[in-house]
Amino acid sequence: MAKQPDPFSSFSGLLRAALGDLLAPEAGTFLDMVADNIVMEFPYAPPGGVPRVEGKAALAEYLPGAASLITIESMSQPVVHRAQDSNIAILEFTCAGHGTETGITYDQTYISVVTLADGYITHYRDYWNPLILLRAMGGDDAIAAALKEAGDAQ
Repeated sequence: MAKQPDPFSSFSGLLRAALGDLLAPEAGTFLDMVADNIVMEFPYAPPGGVPRVEGKAALAEYLPGAASLITIESMSQPVVHRAQDSNIAILEFTCAGHGTETGITYDQTYISVVTLADGYITHYRDYWNPLILLRAMGGDDAIAAALKEAGDAQ
């Protein structure tokens, strides 16, 4: 797979800070941090949204569309919960930004359940509030159209 720019560089930095040496040292971008068989789930995806992305290639196709929806200005330091000798980490963090098309505030709180194996993320379950994205996108119709387009790219 060709090296792509990191659409979520602040997110990659957050993951590196949160997961540290659980991640392969050479993994610099978010895509570098995930296994080829990554499963990324969005349990609270709104109607018309993408609830699940399977595989690194599919994720590489999905990320640019998702990244185009919002502009992230800052991310908080994550709170990390990890059971001793566990390959699962739970991350709590926030971000501040705005809808790229609308300029409407996007201040989101995330809870993410991350499973790792051999230095790579194999499963990422992302719990976020879709109502905040709906507001930043300008309403139900705008988000349904944007997420359908991102999903069609898969």
